[in-house]
Amino acid sequence: METRKLGNSNIEVSVVGIGCNNFGRRIHDVSAARAVVDRAIDLGITLFDTADVYGNGTSESFLGETIGKRRSQVVIATKFGWGSPSGASRRTIARTVEASLKRLRSDYIDLYQVHYPDPNTPIEETLRALDDLIRDGKVRAIGCSNFSSGQVSAALDTSARIDSAAFVTCQDEYSLLVRKIERDLMPLMLKRGMTLLPYAPLAGGFLSGKYLRGRPLPKDARLAYSSHHATDVINERNWNMADKLRDFAERTGRSMLNIAFGWLLARPVTASVIAGAMTPEQVELNVRAGNARLSADDVAELDRITK
Repeated sequence: METRKLGNSNIEVSVVGIGCNNFGRRIHDVSAARAVVDRAIDLGITLFDTADVYGNGTSESFLGETIGKRRSQVVIATKFGWGSPSGASRRTIARTVEASLKRLRSDYIDLYQVHYPDPNTPIEETLRALDDLIRDGKVRAIGCSNFSSGQVSAALDTSARIDSAAFVTCQDEYSLLVRKIERDLMPLMLKRGMTLLPYAPLAGGFLSGKYLRGRPLPKDARLAYSSHHATDVINERNWNMADKLRDFAERTGRSMLNIAFGWLLARPVTASVIAGAMTPEQVELNVRAGNARLSADDVAELDRITK
């Protein structure tokens, strides 16, 4: 599988990653998680993305247990700082990183990401704490998630001023249906040498092709059990968009999945598409979609359809 670098770091990742937020949430059996992880590694996936809050830590625990002795073959990205009033303070970081390392059964984290901005902690304090983790060998690189372009710019400027490690990645929602980061954040990332880890690349599965207008929602699908996601995604605008995308898929002989992944990977700022998987079969579909390549004309047409 093709690999790309995380920003200006020396870390390379597969262009398809596994989002592990299902571990401990929808996948409650470590053997089921192991089947997903094993198949992913066998197919060349190296990036596994999790967070300390997923499944109240179970996601990290499952990941650490299932990767085991193959730790050197993979890149583990995890996140911290969601759900705490001072989630990115030095004191909190010192606690959360040790807890994550223990659950992951690892001496280091490849990419440690601030899950959400912390309005109660100066970004300088956060960056100095993360820089210390890198110097101590506990973290290889750092990133941010759900930051505005202004917050990312301020963090990068602060890193330059205090001579600390800087964010190399942003992890944000981005898909054919959700393109708001194109306005300010993506130009900033391109200018500053950062790369993107888009989450929700299929808009909760809506772009997988299994949702059909006027039909019952697929059993056990994310939008069937998560009213929060369904409220955000299922609306007339997105149904109309999905109909046009399905027409494009049929006309070009591609699957909806291939279109969604191929469009994201055509973005020069994208490092890896993070997609969840419940089964080894879903992993295989994601890998095939990650190998799909769209022509410049195809990308331009998709841009027009979803602008």
